[in-house]
Amino acid sequence: MIKIVSRLTVLFQDPFWVGIYERQCCGRYEVCKVTFGAEPKDFEVYDFLLRNYSWMRFSPAIMTAEAAERRMNPKRLQRLIQKQVQAGSGVATKAQEALKLQQEQQKLERKSFSREEREAENSRLYLLRREKQKEKHRGR
Repeated sequence: MIKIVSRLTVLFQDPFWVGIYERQCCGRYEVCKVTFGAEPKDFEVYDFLLRNYSWMRFSPAIMTAEAAERRMNPKRLQRLIQKQVQAGSGVATKAQEALKLQQEQQKLERKSFSREEREAENSRLYLLRREKQKEKHRGR
């Protein structure tokens, strides 16, 4: 049986509300960061997930150990949730690491793309200069 664990944490990172969506399946851990404008309501977050889940860009997978399945008392679970909300412990360290990895990957992609664009523009300008020199050489 495949066990999929997912968690969405909505927190305030000045000046925006941010959602950190974590998912873990088959020993792979992935994170996606979503920026909301104003404070989102519960139904807005749910609607956003339903509409945009297929478009979310998750970080590269980090291999993790499978967590042992453990049932927790509902009251204890509620206390843990309240403690997290009170402490403001937003994003887990693993999530921060995955988001940083995704940011580095996007930075490398952007760098290579801009380098290719710059080289293409330089070659285009070079060809234009060559063409202009040929025109002048012919005496036109």
